[in-house]
Amino acid sequence: MKLKHNINPILLQFINFIILVYSVVTYIPWYIFSGSRQAIAKAKQVKAKPVNNKPGGAYRSVNSLHCLASVLYPGCDTLDKVFKYAKTKFKDKKLLGTREILKEEDEIQPSGKVFKKVILGKYTWLSYEDVYVKAVNFGNGLAVLGQQPKTNIAIFCETRAEWMIAAQACFMCNYQLVTLYATLGGAAIVHGLNETEVTTIITSKELMQTKLKEIVSQVPLLRHIITVDGKPTTWSEFPKGVIVHTMASVQAMGAKADTGNKQQARPVPSDIAVIMYTSGSTGIPKGVMISHCNIIAGITGMAERIPNLGEKDIYIGYLPLAHVLELSAELVCLSHGCRIGYSSPQTLADQSSKIKKGSKGDVTTLKPTLMAAVPEIMDRIYKNVMNKVNEMTSFQRNLFILAYNYKMEQISKGYTTPLCDSLIFRKVRMLLGGKIRILLCGGAPLSAATQRFMNICFCCPVGQGYGLTESAGAGTITEVWDYTTGRVGAPLVCCEIKLMNWEEGGYYNTDKPYPRGEILIGGQNVTVGYYKNEGRTKKDFTIDENGQRWLHTGDIGEFHQDGCLKIIDRKKDLVKLQAGEYVSLGKVEAALKNLPLVDNICAYASSFHSYVIGFVVPNQKELVELARKKGFKGTWEEICNSPEMEKEVLKVLAEAAMAANLEKFEIPVKIRLSPDPWTPETGLVTDAFKLKRKELTAYYQQDIDRMYGKNVK
Repeated sequence: MKLKHNINPILLQFINFIILVYSVVTYIPWYIFSGSRQAIAKAKQVKAKPVNNKPGGAYRSVNSLHCLASVLYPGCDTLDKVFKYAKTKFKDKKLLGTREILKEEDEIQPSGKVFKKVILGKYTWLSYEDVYVKAVNFGNGLAVLGQQPKTNIAIFCETRAEWMIAAQACFMCNYQLVTLYATLGGAAIVHGLNETEVTTIITSKELMQTKLKEIVSQVPLLRHIITVDGKPTTWSEFPKGVIVHTMASVQAMGAKADTGNKQQARPVPSDIAVIMYTSGSTGIPKGVMISHCNIIAGITGMAERIPNLGEKDIYIGYLPLAHVLELSAELVCLSHGCRIGYSSPQTLADQSSKIKKGSKGDVTTLKPTLMAAVPEIMDRIYKNVMNKVNEMTSFQRNLFILAYNYKMEQISKGYTTPLCDSLIFRKVRMLLGGKIRILLCGGAPLSAATQRFMNICFCCPVGQGYGLTESAGAGTITEVWDYTTGRVGAPLVCCEIKLMNWEEGGYYNTDKPYPRGEILIGGQNVTVGYYKNEGRTKKDFTIDENGQRWLHTGDIGEFHQDGCLKIIDRKKDLVKLQAGEYVSLGKVEAALKNLPLVDNICAYASSFHSYVIGFVVPNQKELVELARKKGFKGTWEEICNSPEMEKEVLKVLAEAAMAANLEKFEIPVKIRLSPDPWTPETGLVTDAFKLKRKELTAYYQQDIDRMYGKNVK
């Protein structure tokens, strides 16, 4: 994983001698004054153990061997109690921050397209007390509109402060919050709204005027639409019987409402807090029923893995709050006195698409200490930085590479590199504001190369986690002093994990040196099941003889000697070729995705054929350069549609596949180059940027037929 340089061998020996002298001279002060030696000891410790010696026995964190954790604070067993506790403890502290929009402009591109650009000001903040009062008033206002406890209410909105205020109102009043991704297609939104029979939906002006306007006539039970950011200019086209309110007007109703004599129905731990519709990598979205105790157990486990979490921390929220990763992360922060500053992928960094050139992105202004990301975003940062490194002068590039390789060696031993951090990696670190102390990653597997890059260049640990919506987002998170790559850490203190044999894939919990099998998660964080889908609930959830509820994840893992888990396969990704070989599509994609030439890739295989094919979203800059070298001229679409360029890209993929030790039958034989990126808006990936294989297969069916038209010898 080291980077290659082209330094004169004699000069390199001299540089290595200087580095050796520096390391020796600084070792003693480092050993005395740094806390890293304790971190080295902790990194070597066993982090989880099996509860018994039987094959397939559950593993638990060493911090919860005898009893799984389930509550953050004594007596706070529902989400409304957690928020009330936090409000009392951190009353006047800042909680939710929103950046003011100073100016909006239309910027015409050379292609003629018009991009919206914004100039943003400072963050304005609501205190814990402010948020609490707004949530109470909003909850009471919803009651005035007729919302009853234990009935469903939908939120279909971008990530913003009002989303969290609405959620807290629902938790307080025991309304079941139905969450829908803002990027879901119309049919999926209609399905979620009708299945849950909601009469009220909370949304934004933009989503109301775009997506909701098109489908509202297909939701016959809908009576109230509440916009979080004021009334839209036109809403006369909505069907009769649907009333549009603003969040402010509903809060005003709630502030005036007489609730003195009315006994409020507070939730109990087993009550449903959220029905979360997953964007789903297959089929129509499923509504996962998550109770108050599920969420509290999950965030209890997550919080334990973030050392020194507290009032000094600032978290930047920009991932969809309808995703369990973002909702859990924000609830962890809210319950510990942290500030949450809101952003979006379009305004996150100085170079983001909506930020006017010369003005500052949100990370530069907020300077967060904590940040969550999905691997797709980290992969993009990694590729962008490495592209800039390749554009440096020879001296600058070799200096960066030397520092990178030196730091890689040092952190693998548990040592720190303060000089490299301040002199070489400071500029890269400033891309995320310069203050990040922990990066949390979840939603999909993170490649070892990207994880190591983030460790080195952003000078912070990457807490790679594993969890599902069905486990309230909780499962495992790596400890901050664990700098190994490719693993997802030990079970959280709220749950236990065991491996079940999967004979078809050849994985057994008796395998040596590491037990392997399908990952099952057990604990109070394991959710109630799927809304109005008893058949799927019975398939994915089981209860053992001790009354423990288990989630069958469909993922294949192996436990290492220190109790950390590694995801090695997925049942749904395994395809048996015509000749009998099994191909793991995820394994093929992981081996090829980090190539500079590849922005995204989906491997495909059919049991009726003997070889693997693939769909590739190429990196435009890299592919255009490859085409230039090969003498191919044409537009971007012409380059992507060229059989000649497909063959050239296949050569690059084959070399990378062999370097990654893929078997010959696992290497794609034919590919389709896609000129258009896959985004949640296209419906080809989820909001966490996981591939939707069913949708991708349908989208590329003609190409699949073409590539499987005749066997390749």
